[in-house]
Amino acid sequence: MLTVEYDKLGLRPGDLLLDLGCGFGRHAFEGFRRGARVIACDMATDELVEVQALFGAMVEAGEAPPSALGAGVSGDATRLPFPDDTFDRIIASEVMEHIPDDLGALDELTRVLRPGGTMAVTIPAWLPEKICWALSDEYHAPFVEGGHVRIYTEDELRSKMRGAGLQDGSTHHAHALHAPYWWLKCAVGPTNDDFPLVKLYNRLLVWDITKKPAVTRIAEQVLNPVLGKSLVVYATKPIAGVASARAARREPADAFA
Repeated sequence: MLTVEYDKLGLRPGDLLLDLGCGFGRHAFEGFRRGARVIACDMATDELVEVQALFGAMVEAGEAPPSALGAGVSGDATRLPFPDDTFDRIIASEVMEHIPDDLGALDELTRVLRPGGTMAVTIPAWLPEKICWALSDEYHAPFVEGGHVRIYTEDELRSKMRGAGLQDGSTHHAHALHAPYWWLKCAVGPTNDDFPLVKLYNRLLVWDITKKPAVTRIAEQVLNPVLGKSLVVYATKPIAGVASARAARREPADAFA
């Protein structure tokens, strides 16, 4: 289940792609399949082991070019272990809402993105997320360790990305069918996976993901602008001017160099 649209990201074979907060690698694997050189970065080392193993399995199965590079790296979003101007493309999917110092993370992502490179940041959309927080305190931090620490508006995220020196661009919503599922889970308890309606809805989502029937694809396209669970904002690092924009906002450009 992909949130980012790779054509909007501009990913091409041979590009060096950073998937920050990769989890079990859904975006990393798609980039790898498309022939990118992929660095999957996360703080959860057990998940990185599985991601690394699947990179190899994809090559053996012919699902990725033999020349494709896939590697897992453990790292903190606010202190990334990469040199300046390293990556052609960056994906940070459902990460920023977990990071207390999101400004520091955006500065680091901008630092390691090459001038002219593009980035996709995805977050929970404001309205679906607001409803989840209202329905259950058990859905977010501080009840959930490492859980969501804020609810973004689109304007807030765009402003913070511009403050890091990025030129924000197009945007879209995704996964409208998942919003009611999470509202239901929050209403009965986020960990109550055995509730009958939760189990039934989960089977619907699995069927949709695996089969991609026309009826649900059309329904989601219609509903995404209003109920999309995720918001995606694309941005570009300008050829010049990042250092001055960042310094004007909060800190020296070489703070994480």
